[in-house]
Amino acid sequence: MGTRQFKPVTKGTRFRSVSDFDEITRREPEKSLTEPLRKSGGRDNHGHVAMRRRGGGHKRKYRVIDFKRSKFGVAATVREIEYDPNRSARIALVEFADGEKRYILHPKGLAVGDTIVSGPGSDVRTGNALPLKEVPLGTSVHNIELVPGKGGQMARSAGMSAEVVAKEGDYVTLRMASTEMRRVHGRCLATIGEVGNATHELESWGKAGKTRWKGRRPKVRGEVMNPVDHPHGGRTRGGRNVVSPWGKPEGVKTRNMKKPSTRLIVRGRRRGKATVSGF
Repeated sequence: MGTRQFKPVTKGTRFRSVSDFDEITRREPEKSLTEPLRKSGGRDNHGHVAMRRRGGGHKRKYRVIDFKRSKFGVAATVREIEYDPNRSARIALVEFADGEKRYILHPKGLAVGDTIVSGPGSDVRTGNALPLKEVPLGTSVHNIELVPGKGGQMARSAGMSAEVVAKEGDYVTLRMASTEMRRVHGRCLATIGEVGNATHELESWGKAGKTRWKGRRPKVRGEVMNPVDHPHGGRTRGGRNVVSPWGKPEGVKTRNMKKPSTRLIVRGRRRGKATVSGF
């Protein structure tokens, strides 16, 4: 698992690199686990552009991923490791003892032929999913639930994991990759190990065409527009803070601090800043 550098035979390949796909064992997805994926072009249900600079891109099929790991006590064997165009991580096709097949996020070190299982009482091995209260301190986990039974929501991208650092009462404290410390209920499931394909962050798209394949359209800076088109337009921005074309500040936190889960954040992402507590 690594990256492959292109020979600089053209300007577009001089800095371009891609994954070597060494861990991939099958090119075509499991047909029963795919769904159509319509592109929105960044438009909402009114047809208005709600997210700019989106559109085009290569056609994809959505792979249905089992984030809940809800089939307790039934062993599953890893049959294939596949590429998923909808995420940075690889996915693994597993087949249960009763013949059912599901996709899961591929953890680092999980190979074809390995056996995994989920549910309380499972062994602490890579790929197994079990409640956080049963995970030993210092263990790396991914695909972490925030609400018991809802399915994994945290640490799902390539190379991501969180570390179990403390247990107190019904809650388990996790150290996220961002250094944020967060408490999660002990009944929430998490998968042992780190998400694979950690070298994803080393890839370089190298040319504008690769950006378009990903469905991202060009971005024009406000400074090069006219004043009628953007607050930054004209010869200079004049030292004003960065704003959107409609005058709203950009680059500021937009998270609603009144969320119920906010009280479970022990330490924020920035050290030395205000610590959120409310236990």
